[in-house]
Order: sequence, then C-alpha cells, then structure tokens
Amino acid sequence: MSELDYLYDSTEDTTTRFVCFVGESMRRFDLAITNTNRFYGKKMVTDLQSGRTAVIGPDDLQEEGYIEHVYKVTEEEAIELTHFLEQIVGTIHFTDI
Repeated sequence: MSELDYLYDSTEDTTTRFVCFVGESMRRFDLAITNTNRFYGKKMVTDLQSGRTAVIGPDDLQEEGYIEHVYKVTEEEAIELTHFLEQIVGTIHFTDI
C-alpha cells in the first residue's frame, strides 16, 4: 500500500446552527450552517435533506444561478434561500494576509 501525501490534517472547534424554514414556495429547507476559521469567514451550508454542501460567502450569493446549481432548487426557491443566507453570511476575513 502506498503512503498518503497529506496536504493538511487539522482539528478545529466549530459551531453549527441548525435551521428549518418554509418559504412562500412551500419548499422546506433544513440547513446546518457551520462556522469555521478554515474558509476565510465563509459559512459551510449543508442542506440536510439532499446532503448537498457548499462553502458560501456574500460573493457567492451575488453569482447568478449559483444557489440553483449547488442545491438543485428552482429559481423561486433559490431566491428564498438566498434571502435567508444574506441574513447569516457575513463578510469574508482574510487572516493570512
């Protein structure tokens, strides 16, 4: 068996917020939002129903079609999800500069 070439292997304490909401589209969103220092202040957002996860910051929310693509939702559902995420996604912090 060959040796593994680790690029990193670290442990970090994180916080996770679990949120469930239903928008006007009647789509239920069950989300786990994890805060970590690893992604420059972006949040790791997991849709617990589909298992799809993305690292999301304010720049990602502005990218047309991004939320629809990542979470496989309709445009209407993406608008609702984006509206929620805009409330919880803060600014990006570059700590290594």
